[in-house]
Amino acid sequence: MDRTVPDATGEDDRIVLNLLNSVDDGAQSQRRIAEELGIALGLVNAYLKRCIKKGLVKVSQAPARRYAYYLTPKGFSEKSRLTVEYLSSSFSFFRQAKADCARVLQLARAQQFQNLVLCGKSDLAEIAMLSAVDCGVSIVAIVDQDASETRFVGVQMVSGYDRVAAAFDAVMITDVVNPGRAFDEAVRLYGPGRVLAPSLLGLNVPERQDAAQ
Repeated sequence: MDRTVPDATGEDDRIVLNLLNSVDDGAQSQRRIAEELGIALGLVNAYLKRCIKKGLVKVSQAPARRYAYYLTPKGFSEKSRLTVEYLSSSFSFFRQAKADCARVLQLARAQQFQNLVLCGKSDLAEIAMLSAVDCGVSIVAIVDQDASETRFVGVQMVSGYDRVAAAFDAVMITDVVNPGRAFDEAVRLYGPGRVLAPSLLGLNVPERQDAAQ
């Protein structure tokens, strides 16, 4: 799974947890850590300094003017705490997302929307596809502007609505990075009556629909 719904604090904790995991797995350079985490080198540097200051990571000089990073006992404890916290929030997210997706898909069925397109490759999209099977709704494609693959969990994935091969009745927003922009774009293209969104995205859908009309 790829993307979750982070708040600022949650995103900060996620980066710290990933950094601690990377150091514990033996990553010995900031560049290597940055590659493993998929974030900028400068951000790794800033987080490492913070972790060293908090006593979570220690650093020692290695040959060739390099540095080696190690977890301290306090770092191991913090990694365990963040792991438990992350798993707990993940399960909570899954329960809420599954319930929200079921409500949206039942609404789709009630409106005679049989074939849907999801907007945004994410954990939420994966949960929506699982829920669609239970609700008797078909997901014909996933639209994601950053799509680098052609399929996601067996469903066609494309970079734009104009590339969707099958006919569809409505769009369901599953973009958790910028759901507001995704929603507004879908409404612009297909009208407010054909765009659905799980409540956990916090879009205030009726208000946004009224603004679009």
